[in-house]
Amino acid sequence: MRTATITRDTAETQIEVTVNLDGTGTYDNRTGVGFFDHMLDQLSRHSLIDLTVRATGDLHIDDHHTVEDTGIAIGQALTQALGDKRGIRRYGSFLLAMDDTLVRAALDLSARPFLVWNVDFPTAKIGTFDTELVREFFQALSTHGGITLHVDRIHGINSHHIAEAAFKAVARALREAVEPDPRMAGVLPSTKGAL
Repeated sequence: MRTATITRDTAETQIEVTVNLDGTGTYDNRTGVGFFDHMLDQLSRHSLIDLTVRATGDLHIDDHHTVEDTGIAIGQALTQALGDKRGIRRYGSFLLAMDDTLVRAALDLSARPFLVWNVDFPTAKIGTFDTELVREFFQALSTHGGITLHVDRIHGINSHHIAEAAFKAVARALREAVEPDPRMAGVLPSTKGAL
């Protein structure tokens, strides 16, 4: 089983994340940030990666540390669950339409983190959630998951739809990338000899 549990305990947050790459998209996410939980649910459901998150953070300050540190922990859990990455597809991409919004995500599980983020939001908040935290989450996920990640908003006028489409597009790209490739069983998807 390609599973992992990561615990992150700092002066700002206490987080435990469990992932199962060979799941069915079962989720149980509780961070204390309602909109963020909704986005994590989308990430799990559409990637088919089972995801459980328990986070307690300094929400009396704002949501930033909780969102960022959860991204760190999920990235670390993905890295641990992937192991040496033998037999995976490695690359994934998806073009996701959601009402007014069209978002493209492409990624490489390269162990070379890099985020290209071309996603603008028309509002600073979705309810009480700061839209700038969507990028912060994906930056942390990319950095600590060793993921080259490109996300582009092609269309979109509703901030909720844009954020949700970004999470779903990344989820679908991630689903493709972590899947075992039946033509590459046990083979590392690289000519370098390591990922």
